Amino acid sequence: MINRLPKWVEIGGFFLALNAGVINAIALLGFKHQAVSHLTGTSTFLSLELANLQWNDALHLSFVMLSFVAGAALSGVMIGNTALQLGRNYSVALLFCVLMLLAAWYFLNHNSPYGHYFASAACGLQNAMTSTYSGAVVRTTHVSGIFTDLGVSLGLWLRGQVPDRRKVILYITLITGFLVGGIAGARGFMAFRFDAMLLPVWITSSIGLAYWLLVHRVRTGPDSNT
Repeated sequence: MINRLPKWVEIGGFFLALNAGVINAIALLGFKHQAVSHLTGTSTFLSLELANLQWNDALHLSFVMLSFVAGAALSGVMIGNTALQLGRNYSVALLFCVLMLLAAWYFLNHNSPYGHYFASAACGLQNAMTSTYSGAVVRTTHVSGIFTDLGVSLGLWLRGQVPDRRKVILYITLITGFLVGGIAGARGFMAFRFDAMLLPVWITSSIGLAYWLLVHRVRTGPDSNT
C-alpha cells in the first residue's frame, strides 16, 4: 500500500526533482533551448532535423538520447532492481551522477557538446534509480506523467471517489520540487552561466551523503541486530 511509503522517499523525491529542474532550466537556456532531463522534446527535435536533412544536428540529438539511455542502463547495472528500497546502492548511483555533472560543467564551459551528453546521462541515471513503490510511480526528471496522475486523481474526486491522499501528496511534492529547481536553475544561469551546473553537483552530493548516513544509522541502530 502507498501508505507504507516512508517519509524519506517524499523528501528525497522533492530534492531529486528540484535537482532535475535546475539541470533542465540550464539546458533550456544554454543548450539551444534543448531539454536534457527527458526525451520527449528531444525526440521531436530529432524528427524535425531529420525532416530538414540536418544530419549534424540530428546526430547530436541522437547522442543526447543515447546518453540518457546509457545513464539509465548504468543505474540498472548498479542497482539491479526497479523497486524502491532502503539499502540499495543509491549513494553509489548518486556519486556517478556527481561525476557526470562535473564532466558536464567542465565541457560546457569549454563549449563542447560532450557537456550535453554527460548532463543527459546524469538525468537518465537519476530517473532510473527509482521506478515504483507500492503502486506509486516515482519519476524525478520530468513531470508530464505526474501531472497526468494528478489529473486522474482529480477526475476520481469529481466522480465522487476518494483518491489516495498519499499519492496526491507525492505528486504535488515532485511537481513543486521540479518547479522550484527550474527557478533556481534559471536564476543561476543568468548570474553564473554554466558555472550554475555546480549547484546540481552540490545538491546531488548532499542527497547522496544524506542517504548514506540514513542507511548507516538504520544498520547500526539499536534494532539492527534484532
